[in-house]
Amino acid sequence: MSSTDWAYVVGIVVLIGAAGFLAMSETALTRMNRVKALALDEEHRRGAATLARLVEHPERWLNPVLLVLLTCQLVTATLVGFLADRFGPWGVVMATGFEVCVIFVVAEAAPKTWAVQHSERAALLAARPVAALVRFWPLRVLSRGLIGMANVIIPGKGLKEGPFVSEEELLAMADVAEQEEVIEHEERALIHSIIEFGDTVVREVMKPRPDMVTVAGGTSVRDVREIAMAAGYSRIPAYEQNIDDIVGVVYVKDLFRARDEAADRPVREFVRQAHFVPETKRVSELMREMQSEKFHMAIVVDEYGGTAGLVTLEDLIEELVGEIVDEFDVEEPNIEAVPGGDVRVNGRMPIDEVNELTHANFPEGDWDTVAGFLFNLLGHVPTEGETIDFNGHRLRAEKVQGRRIGRVRISKLASSQQRDE
Repeated sequence: MSSTDWAYVVGIVVLIGAAGFLAMSETALTRMNRVKALALDEEHRRGAATLARLVEHPERWLNPVLLVLLTCQLVTATLVGFLADRFGPWGVVMATGFEVCVIFVVAEAAPKTWAVQHSERAALLAARPVAALVRFWPLRVLSRGLIGMANVIIPGKGLKEGPFVSEEELLAMADVAEQEEVIEHEERALIHSIIEFGDTVVREVMKPRPDMVTVAGGTSVRDVREIAMAAGYSRIPAYEQNIDDIVGVVYVKDLFRARDEAADRPVREFVRQAHFVPETKRVSELMREMQSEKFHMAIVVDEYGGTAGLVTLEDLIEELVGEIVDEFDVEEPNIEAVPGGDVRVNGRMPIDEVNELTHANFPEGDWDTVAGFLFNLLGHVPTEGETIDFNGHRLRAEKVQGRRIGRVRISKLASSQQRDE
């Protein structure tokens, strides 16, 4: 073999090694998500900071790496062809066998398999070399130009729109982590609550208008003190003409600080400014406002300016951590099992929670609660005991107070049970 042939051999070995490393890097980096990279960075692992930057912007490194990888493979195949040319037709067979077997195994299958089996180690190993490769400006310019040509064939915004992690993926990760006993059930529930918190609106968590405890502005301080003590509230909205005319919020501590001679004065003299929010406002935004502006209660108004209900900071926190019961709360279970397989639920229970607990698969619409769903099905205010069937289930208005459904009993119909069996 001539010196040129030996140069070809050395070049082939170097290129196969480079292709194997780049194949390993591609697999390791594409399998690494941003959350894991940040966790490695917090552990102060070597190369983790660079890895986090690469994972945050995959569009900056993926195309250059793929371009160099393909170039290494093509040049390797060309050099092997030069060496095999002297052997005639048998050389073509030898070159093909070498390229399929050696290049596939050494430069593709083996490094990618190792990267899958040791994803963290491979990603940390590849981070700094790939970052150095991407900083080589001629390569960036060439890859961008070629990708620009590709975008003519496949229109779009390339990788700038992704990859990304969706809410569904995060929820699924929490579920898998619980199954593998990485996190506790309570931690999984908290993760679900935090993710769903951003999509919740005030209407879903507020205390509705019929449940509000309010006082007229002309009510005496003495009477309001008694109302507050009976209800166990520290803040009570005050109105003038009716509940749609809220003029402020009475702080009970202000009433008890007042002297005895103020007991007969109207409570309107002690009201503080009320905060009003639309019922479609997201609870995450409202919580930030409550924190920054330092208030604990807001009056919820509908699209016509009428009072729809009220919401407190406690209501918002309960969306994250679950129900908070103090000594003044009358605890009534939202759902309870009834002998025979039926369940009895609170009329105010959100329809999605009913579906999750009973697997009834009731649809969501203009209503938020199971009582609203029953109203929609019936089309009128039900009498106690009135029933209606829907989707293999029977809903019974078990408790009706005035025009309000307090409790709903859900039964699974026998025909539906037989189909499930």
